[in-house]
Amino acid sequence: MSERDVFEYALLRVVPRVERGECFNAGVLVYCRAKSFVTARTHLDEAKLRALDPEADVAGVRAALRAVEGVCAGGEAAGQAARDDAGRRFRWLIAPRSTVVQPGPVHTGLTADPESEAERLLALLVR
Repeated sequence: MSERDVFEYALLRVVPRVERGECFNAGVLVYCRAKSFVTARTHLDEAKLRALDPEADVAGVRAALRAVEGVCAGGEAAGQAARDDAGRRFRWLIAPRSTVVQPGPVHTGLTADPESEAERLLALLVR
């Protein structure tokens, strides 16, 4: 059996009308300290978005999800977080905020492959 490491994850929720509080899952953040790994996988279901808000800014929501992916990737795409390590970027992304794209609570688990874990969680909890 391969060695497994602790990882943390949080769902990314789309809340089209913050004042109503209705939401749906549109991505997952995965962080593994032992591997200095952080990633985001996203999938926007436009039908769900339009069901909650027919006038939603689809392009704006997509841009917000891409920005989360960029922060996880690091480098220029991460903006001000470019020099931060994976853990700091994850902590910044899971901080509570009142925006259209919001992080959910953090959960933990064990994994031998955090990259595959991100894909598994996206398929299980988002798609």
